Amino acid sequence: MEEDWGVTRLTRQLEGKARRQLGTSGSGNHFVEFGELTLGEPDLGLDAGTYLALLSHSGSRGPGNTVASHYSKLAMDLHPELPKDLRHLAWFELDSAPGQEYWQAMELMGRFAAANHEVIHRSIHRALGAKPLAEVENHHNFAWLEEHGGRKVVVHRKGATPAGDGVLGVIPGSMATPGFVVRGRGSAAAMNSASHGAGRVMSRKKAHHSLTWSSARKLLDAQKITVLSAGLDEAPQVYKDIHTVMAAQRDLVEVVARFDPRIVKMAPPGERPED
Repeated sequence: MEEDWGVTRLTRQLEGKARRQLGTSGSGNHFVEFGELTLGEPDLGLDAGTYLALLSHSGSRGPGNTVASHYSKLAMDLHPELPKDLRHLAWFELDSAPGQEYWQAMELMGRFAAANHEVIHRSIHRALGAKPLAEVENHHNFAWLEEHGGRKVVVHRKGATPAGDGVLGVIPGSMATPGFVVRGRGSAAAMNSASHGAGRVMSRKKAHHSLTWSSARKLLDAQKITVLSAGLDEAPQVYKDIHTVMAAQRDLVEVVARFDPRIVKMAPPGERPED
């Protein structure tokens, strides 16, 4: 929060909201979980074994959502030639005034998201009187300026995570299935990327219409998982099988450790998304 939030007029307006929301998780698929981290061999500066771990998934909250919505609308307004069903593909030239403005705002939102994670974890560490032995943090749903094939390009990883050679990351499953700490293999064909998570097989609307908490609890109880709060649209059945997903990207990442959730905290059912 000590950075310059006046990089654009919009970010200046959002600074107060950012201060209020810093250290909060948010709705949707955002979560904080306690679980068991299992290392089959020494890594991350740790001996092989099982550790208590804290995994969070959150983002740039209301400010990030506002930035994305504002500049998406501006890009669409600047490209009226696009057919209605393709308006969401509107763009800025990176060296244009709106392109540079959006880039600076997006970079600030990325740093805010990282700080948000840091504050959540620090608050829990302090409450427990615990000291972390190792930490892994990474971005997803973000854009990077990188060089590929001898060209400088913008790589936008929507639903994907960086997986450059040696880059650490986290790929979660669902509240009832494991997540994995991974190390990238640097696949040029995949532009140094891997999937960010299991991915959904069911929309939120369909989940509410076709699932029940009684069926979800059977899965959770079988895995000895306690859910403090969550919406039915985040039940385990709405996600792909994480083991199949991981097997499909063995050429993109190597598994470093396995995270098995034990206590899950998500936004309560019906909680309004951030604005």
